[in-house]
Amino acid sequence: MQQDQHNEIHDNEHSGAAGSLDERFAELEAQIAEQQAAVLYAKAEGENIRRRAAEDIDKARKYALEKFSSELLAVKDSLDAALTVETTDIASYRNGIELTVKQLSSVFEKFSIAEINPLGEKFDPNKHQAISMLESDAEPNTVITVLQKGYTLNERILRPALVMVAKAKA
Repeated sequence: MQQDQHNEIHDNEHSGAAGSLDERFAELEAQIAEQQAAVLYAKAEGENIRRRAAEDIDKARKYALEKFSSELLAVKDSLDAALTVETTDIASYRNGIELTVKQLSSVFEKFSIAEINPLGEKFDPNKHQAISMLESDAEPNTVITVLQKGYTLNERILRPALVMVAKAKA
């Protein structure tokens, strides 16, 4: 009888331990499932962020020039209007062109496009493109003629100025 009681107590301990092991196992499985769901959520969220960023970049690329283009339309309208004028003389054309150039210069200023007109400056290969060198009384390597003005966009060269540079007389 003592042996039976001992076995019964021993069986209860095992079934209690087994019960708590099963409960602990179930808790761990629930935690694992929770962590897996969190990982999947984070992964999906990361992909959504990546997709939205790619869409934003695509929109920025497509519409980056929208404001600039809108401003240029006013300049185009002025040029078109000049072509429709029936009775004109050279003075009125000149006035119209001057107003259109002012309008275009205003657009350039608004969008940080600056003119490079280096007449009389020292030649700078970073901002100027020399077409030729001419003998001149001017100091050697000085820009003596600007054939085409250059332009910068936010201080970055869009187009170098085409220039002729002075060289010493022989």
